[in-house]
Amino acid sequence: MVEVTIRTYERRDAAGVADVFYRSVREVALSDYTPEQVGAWVPGRWDAEREHRRSGDGRLVLVAADEPGRVVAFIDLEPDGHIDRLFCAPEAAGRGVASRLYDAIETAARAQGIQRLFTEASEPARRFFERKGFTVLERQDMILRGVPIHNYRMAKTLG
Repeated sequence: MVEVTIRTYERRDAAGVADVFYRSVREVALSDYTPEQVGAWVPGRWDAEREHRRSGDGRLVLVAADEPGRVVAFIDLEPDGHIDRLFCAPEAAGRGVASRLYDAIETAARAQGIQRLFTEASEPARRFFERKGFTVLERQDMILRGVPIHNYRMAKTLG
């Protein structure tokens, strides 16, 4: 387990969130997707301002920050129960950080009275969300920037 602090996103986290997103897709997703698919998914880095516009749009974003305060993972929850993103830096992947973030976001969703969580999960994320009680609703095959790629629509009802 990596020592991290889970906290709400702040503007100063924008560059770190953008970096984690880029490196997670570009490095971790290569275990399940081809280099062409990964390049179509994330053709380049986002700048901090673009990331802040997304993370600051009213969704709940939680970050996991290491001891120096560097973002190593993040998750977001839209008001309708949609988990849009859950990404972990390669050096923190597989070390319990994503699980802690997910548990915190599910607790927040329950506190907000959200009855159902749903997401579109990549191949590695599908396995993670299944462990958290989500069910695959369907595989979605699509063409992204001219490249065939897939993900999974998944959902979990909160009791």
